[in-house]
Amino acid sequence: MSNLKLSPPQKYASPKPFPQILSQGSEFLVQFWGVRGLIPTPGSHTIRYGGNTGCVEMQVGGKHLVFDGGTGLRLLGKSMLQLRSPLKAHLFFTNSQSNRIQGFPFFAPAFVSENCLHIYGTAALNGASIKQCLCDQMLQPHFPYPFQLMQSELHFHNLTSGKVVKIDDITITTAIINHEQKSIGYRVSWQEYSVAYITDVSKIANEVDQKYIAQLTKGVNLLIANATYALPAARNYNSPDFHWDTAVDLATTANVKQLVISHHHPDDDDDFLDQVQVDVKSVFPKALLAKEGLVLTVV
Repeated sequence: MSNLKLSPPQKYASPKPFPQILSQGSEFLVQFWGVRGLIPTPGSHTIRYGGNTGCVEMQVGGKHLVFDGGTGLRLLGKSMLQLRSPLKAHLFFTNSQSNRIQGFPFFAPAFVSENCLHIYGTAALNGASIKQCLCDQMLQPHFPYPFQLMQSELHFHNLTSGKVVKIDDITITTAIINHEQKSIGYRVSWQEYSVAYITDVSKIANEVDQKYIAQLTKGVNLLIANATYALPAARNYNSPDFHWDTAVDLATTANVKQLVISHHHPDDDDDFLDQVQVDVKSVFPKALLAKEGLVLTVV
């Protein structure tokens, strides 16, 4: 008889909101609400890492900064509804592809009239602004309710490469880091702390993109980066092809204190990512693979 023991099914738990200490504005914390790339992947094989597409919240000096609006943004919105109104938040988009904006129509705080949202993004490859891209995905027949039903106070900011955004004592530096996808990267600086959000790193990045990536990531306390994907025909699960070495090389060159790899491929299940985690830490001990609900203090 087999000695195999079956574990009870794991129940998925939604990420919890930040601890109340953040209201004092004394810390720099980062929480991951969605860590998947390309397309949401709900199911039993993605329980431990999560299946929502990319969304990261930073609470910096008591202020809410959100990076990307994948389906994880819906969970974040539910959490924010627990906070006292009115809510003021800043949403930064890396690009206008569907996996970066698809959670926005389900972001509950945008429908509350007392709230104020500042939304930042660069023009898409076709020249459409971030506002136009968010509006278009809410048009019939793609979505039943139009953008105009969002009652919160919305302010749109069109970013160009090199634009610096100041939010009181927080500085957000921007740059186009992937010209093929028109993707923007961010460096958030507050007091002596800094976080780089660089989620469109390519193994074949040109010299211009590499230059801007280097500027945004140099010496940061925390680097959040993607691992580049193999071509679909080349994927072979007998050996990792997650290409995390690109993110590790960047973290090493930039001399960052901690690395988090996010935007996992839809086909990479929990067991596969567990092995990637082991492989990455053997080369870069201060590295983690992002999981939904992961909260980090920037130190």
